[in-house]
This record gives sequence, structure tokens and C-alpha cells, in this order.
Amino acid sequence: MLQISRNVRLCLQHLSHKLTLKSCIPRNLSLVTKTKSAVAEYLDSRGILRVSGEEASVFIQGLITNDMRHIEEGAPSMYTMFLNTKGRVMYDAIIYKSKEQNVFLIECDKSASPQLLKHLKMYRVRRKIDIKNIDDELKVWVIFDPQLADYNENEIDGNKPVNLSGVSDSTNTEIMTHLGNRNDLIVCRDPRLSVLGVRVLAPSGEDISLIDGKDDSSHQKYKSCYRAFRFKLGIGEGVNDLPPGNCFPLEANGDYLHGVSFHKGCYIGQELTARTHHTGVVRKRLMPLFFHSVSQTELEMNASIQPLSGSNKVSLGKLRGVEHNIGLALLRVTEALDVSKLKISDVTAETRKPSWWPQEAPKERVFAGKT
Repeated sequence: MLQISRNVRLCLQHLSHKLTLKSCIPRNLSLVTKTKSAVAEYLDSRGILRVSGEEASVFIQGLITNDMRHIEEGAPSMYTMFLNTKGRVMYDAIIYKSKEQNVFLIECDKSASPQLLKHLKMYRVRRKIDIKNIDDELKVWVIFDPQLADYNENEIDGNKPVNLSGVSDSTNTEIMTHLGNRNDLIVCRDPRLSVLGVRVLAPSGEDISLIDGKDDSSHQKYKSCYRAFRFKLGIGEGVNDLPPGNCFPLEANGDYLHGVSFHKGCYIGQELTARTHHTGVVRKRLMPLFFHSVSQTELEMNASIQPLSGSNKVSLGKLRGVEHNIGLALLRVTEALDVSKLKISDVTAETRKPSWWPQEAPKERVFAGKT
């Protein structure tokens, strides 16, 4: 069971940005779970926009890839993307149903909040809708189990995906059962994948930390960093991983992450998205990279990825991000899985088909280096 200790004050190290949260926060909620490896991390790169008004749902519906009817019919949150008129991803987001009537919260990349706010206001026209940034009121936290990304390829049987949902659901349920009683929090499973844990929107003065029962922080090593965790799973988030105007929603795995509806009405960028889906041809997708060593020089984003052997003129994709020896890249799926090793600048890497991809995905080999 979960236990609360109101006298414990911890600070988390946000390793991806080398930021230390100060312990001078007025309130602190510390949780202990049966899953000792679960950790909480404050996502300082995420911001919140508040959209309110009687026409808010209809307004948002015409701008996003997903269907607002999911939330209207009871879903607490959903993943979605905002596209430009050419069908390319501008911003990815998670939309939450607020506890207030006709109010929705949009979690997005904080650095892109001003641009998304401007985008929304541009299409508001004469609708009676209020849109504002509430970064100073709510903060985004994630509670996840980093060990769920450390599966061994030897345990993978051929092309059969590893089912991690059952492992993560028990921890998610435990956390949500307790935190769900807090009226000042919005708590829900990550709408993309259950393995990504629980998302928490908390007041700006709240510090949420999971500890192992000995008052020791469980958020100490780089592998506990949420960014590295996402990269191991091959999941992008924010404008660094999904540069605005550089990829299509299906290339960013929007369909696999329950972020695209193919049954709703028209929205900006729909035509190309629908045509790509119905032709069944998605040649490039975001995939994880596993480096054999840490590069001695900083790898440039969008660096070309090539096969280790063969022509240097052959490009298999572009680098999207690096966290220690884990990376994320937009790769040509078939070609990248057909080579045993990849080359980025002065380092080599391998890739594998993410275990959470649905079985209807093309039957590539699960691990590129496996014979």
C-alpha cells in the first residue's frame, strides 16, 4: 500500500538538464510503493495551456489529430498532435479533462508554449473561448519505473512483442488509487503507453517524490532520467525530438501511441495523414539507438545516420536526441533493421524494433544485430 510522510522533504536531480530542485517548497508529498524501482521526476521542459469556454471542445477538435469525443465520453486524457497545413507535426501534446466544466488543459513543450498559444488564438476567430498560459500555476510530473525499459533482447522471441503493460499497470493503479483522492491534483495514466507510467499535474508549490522507505532518493542514476527512459522505448516528446515541420505524425509513431484518429471529421493537415494511413506505407519512424560507446565529441542534432559498412553517401535517417549512451532517431525502418551496425560521426550504434509496436507493424527483425 501507499504511505504518506508529510515531514519528509526531498530534492530530485533532473539529470537531463542537470537541474536540482530546491527543498524550499512549502508542501511535499512523498510516496512509497511496492515497486521500489519506481521514481518521480519533475518535467521542467513541459508547460500547460488552459482552454475554457462552452465551445472549447469543438474548437480544439478542428485543430488536432485525435478525437475530443474520447474525453467527452470519459477518458481523463489523450495524446495528440497539432499539424500545419502540409500535414507535418508542429507540436505534440497531452490534453487533460479539467475538474472544471468546459475547461481543458493542454500539456506541451514549454519552449513552444508561446507559439502554440499564438496558433490557438489565430484560429479562435469569434468563438467565446479563453486561452492562457498557466505554467506558474501547475507543474508536470511523471511517476515511472525505469527498469521497464531494460528488457534483454535474449528474452525476446522472434518478432513477438514483449507485453510490458501488465507489469506497469499494477504500479500505475496503486499510485492512482492514492493520488486520485487529492482534489488539487490531476492524475492519470499516460495515454500513450501504460509503460510510461502516471502523469501528475500538481500545484507549482508541490514536490512529489517516490522513496524506497529509507528516506533515500530513488532518483540518482542517469537511467532513472525520464528522457533516457523514453529514448530506450523509442518515444519522442517535445520540439527537440520532434522539430516543428520536420516529420509526419505517423513517422513520430502517432498512430501507435493512440494519438491519431482516422474516424473523426476534418482537421488541419488531415488529408495527407489519412492518405498515408490508408496506403499503409510509412517508411520512416522514430526508433531507439544503443551506442557502443559514448562519443568524445558532442553529436549534432539531425546528424546523418549511415550503415557502418558501405557508401558514406547512404543515409538511413537523422539523429533526434542523445542521453548518455542512448539515442533517438528518425530511421528508415526496413533498411536500418537490415544492417547490423549504424554509424553516427565517430561512434557506432544498433537499433531494434520497439517491443510495444503493434503486431500489424511490418515484420522486420526485432533486433538488427541478432542472427
